[in-house]
Amino acid sequence: MKPSHLGLPHDVCRAVGGVLDHIGDKWAILVIRMLSDGPLRFSELKRDIGSVSQKMLTSTLRNLERDGFVTRHVTPSIPPRVDYELTAMGRDVMVPLNALAEWALRNRARVERSRRSFDTKRARATKE
Repeated sequence: MKPSHLGLPHDVCRAVGGVLDHIGDKWAILVIRMLSDGPLRFSELKRDIGSVSQKMLTSTLRNLERDGFVTRHVTPSIPPRVDYELTAMGRDVMVPLNALAEWALRNRARVERSRRSFDTKRARATKE
């Protein structure tokens, strides 16, 4: 649907898109979900996510902090201890994220069937 169909100016749609870019990212969703249970250290997040690089996790946390979803607390020690925690806005965004996750769980079989059908059609078309 085009922005004009919603009655929204293009600059508003661009601004909303910028917010969704950060919270819609797969790493951001994982980080927000993990922090919903309470504060975690950077190393705990890295270990529990597993497949994320240190650079990507750092970038994700920085974006979430910049956008106001996460706070960063540094405890001076050797090495420094860095903890991350959801802000009120970060906890608030859990509502739509949980709704989307529930939808995905309810519909994952439909999505998988659609993917198989698409892949089968594509494979047939490639052979022809």
